[in-house]
Amino acid sequence: MIVAAKRMHQISEYFFSKKMKDIQNLEKNGLKIINLGIGNPDLLPPSGVIQKMKQASELKNANAYQSYIGIETLRNAISNWYKKIYQVDVDPKNEILPLMGSKEGIMHISMSYLDQGDEVLIPDPGYPTYSSISKLLDAKIIYYDLYEDENWLPRLENLSKAKMMWINYPHMPTGATISFEKLEQIVFFAKKNHVLLVYDNPYSLILNQKRSFSIFNVKGAKDIALELNSLSKSYNMPGWRVGMIIGKKKFIQNILKIKSQMDSGMYYPIQIGAIEAMNHDSKWIEKLNIEYFKRRKILWDICDFFNLKYSRNSSGIFVWAKITDSDNNDRIWSDKILKTYHIFVTPGRVFGHNGKGYVRFSMCCPVKILEQAKNRIFS
Repeated sequence: MIVAAKRMHQISEYFFSKKMKDIQNLEKNGLKIINLGIGNPDLLPPSGVIQKMKQASELKNANAYQSYIGIETLRNAISNWYKKIYQVDVDPKNEILPLMGSKEGIMHISMSYLDQGDEVLIPDPGYPTYSSISKLLDAKIIYYDLYEDENWLPRLENLSKAKMMWINYPHMPTGATISFEKLEQIVFFAKKNHVLLVYDNPYSLILNQKRSFSIFNVKGAKDIALELNSLSKSYNMPGWRVGMIIGKKKFIQNILKIKSQMDSGMYYPIQIGAIEAMNHDSKWIEKLNIEYFKRRKILWDICDFFNLKYSRNSSGIFVWAKITDSDNNDRIWSDKILKTYHIFVTPGRVFGHNGKGYVRFSMCCPVKILEQAKNRIFS
């Protein structure tokens, strides 16, 4: 008998992978499900991006293997984008590693720096992939608690030393933001305790009422930090799989050793499309946020109907809401909404123990569909 690797017992199939199968089965039986669970942007990329990709696909060497570190013009574009968006100087030759989506960067970084038994600090609630990849590598996970009454920020005095720490602001799933002063404190903690700090930063341009921060806005952060970023949310390019790791030369060189074993470079036309996206000015982001503002207002109306508690100061593409009923089991609540209204909403426990009693709504549906969801509930 062929037996699966022992590491497979550490994880299960990704929640959304399984849930989408359930939803597909319901739709096969004639139900029309409105999916408010997954953060999968439905809008088009900026004008010209797809056309640039199409044109590039006709070039002579477009279909050849590409450089593991991306073409020079892409790295230059990322460097210019970081200067424009975050006011951070990044060396395009040594401090940028393009990725096929930032999710793969979580694996590459973890494989580069976590040995069996190494301790890694992971937020609860937080992105489930941090945990699943750490489990696959047999690292020791130390969850640090985030609470609503503390604005979903870590208590640094409660944190233990570890090899690595994951932080993510604007925070997924709660949408909480972080102040510059708090970022400085976290960098100081990492420096003092020799922790590799990984700042996951894909939501900074969506409905963010504050300045968009990079971890590298903090002086000296490059000594101990890496930053992951992505075009998936900011430019409606999730399926393109364009992400990046930013960090000092030594960190990038180590991660490249892993990445170069895993792929053979990003498809050239996608790199050209990514360059075109990042060349757009702030008017693109302003227009995108106007659309998300309209969508969020409808979700707020739905939350109000169910007497859910939420923050009007959150960022990102989700509304995170607390169930105020005495029976606040989020999984049961989610299943009830699916059964009663044929609307899928993500239960908060998917994101950790501290997500229990909360639910997450995605804004990645057109206003027309969100209005349909609202009408189903209000009728």
